[in-house]
Amino acid sequence: MTGYTDGYWWSPDGLRLHYRDYIRAGDDDGRPPLLCLPGLTRNARDFEPLAERLAGQWRLICPDMRGRAESAYAKDAMSYVPLTYLQDISRLVADLEITRFVAIGTSLGGILTMLIAATHREWLAGALLNDVGPALDPAGLDRIRSYVGVGQSHPTWVHAARALADSNGDVYPGYGLEQWIAMAKRLYRLNSGGRIVLDYDMKIAEPIRAMGSEAGVDMWPVMSAFAGIPTLLLRGERSDLLSADNALRMARDIGPSAELVTVPNVGHAPALDEPDSIAAIDRLLDRVLRG
Repeated sequence: MTGYTDGYWWSPDGLRLHYRDYIRAGDDDGRPPLLCLPGLTRNARDFEPLAERLAGQWRLICPDMRGRAESAYAKDAMSYVPLTYLQDISRLVADLEITRFVAIGTSLGGILTMLIAATHREWLAGALLNDVGPALDPAGLDRIRSYVGVGQSHPTWVHAARALADSNGDVYPGYGLEQWIAMAKRLYRLNSGGRIVLDYDMKIAEPIRAMGSEAGVDMWPVMSAFAGIPTLLLRGERSDLLSADNALRMARDIGPSAELVTVPNVGHAPALDEPDSIAAIDRLLDRVLRG
């Protein structure tokens, strides 16, 4: 396991939040850190494969959003919304005295990356939007609503892995048991009763259910904020959340600074350890270094 330190910061409303800090070895050559923002039910552990590959060359800062893993659960469930997450991340950036970073956002983390581009474009030395965009397909949203906030309990890690394989086999059809167990250990935790349970506050589902099928804010204008910033758009070939047409429109709206890569035989969302993802991330970071 690649080494990291545990860090903590306080949200504006007084929650103690956690992040992993994979400190870069060697002299500081000015390269910006990678701020890794996880998906809705994910946490800092979701970026372990990326950190295994890049830590030492780059500093990776991987927060647990409120209500996930080692971060405190919110008293008000309606604070589990992107604008509040953005406020939390803004406080973390301020506390760490970071002025520029590469945002790596998976799903919800990509939505936060879009909000950062809209509000603090100057922070972004580069960006990765992983299988998410301004328009989300109803089929994918319905699938997410069907499982988020539904508690699960398993007696062993193998049972948890098999449950993941049953529910996500279409997303990662090439996975074997070893990969499902690794994913289970990123998504679940061992509770005090010795059971394997999901590692997030089930109440994160409440704002999603309250919103229903209502359309959110039109985020398409935000794409122009990425113009001139090295940007990687990753889309899973089997994604039910980001359509191929919408991904192409995103690339067109951003312009020459965007690269669109479709990761074969993967749904929502690429795990960032696929060969196509690895090569694309390396190209993104090379563009960041070249300025």
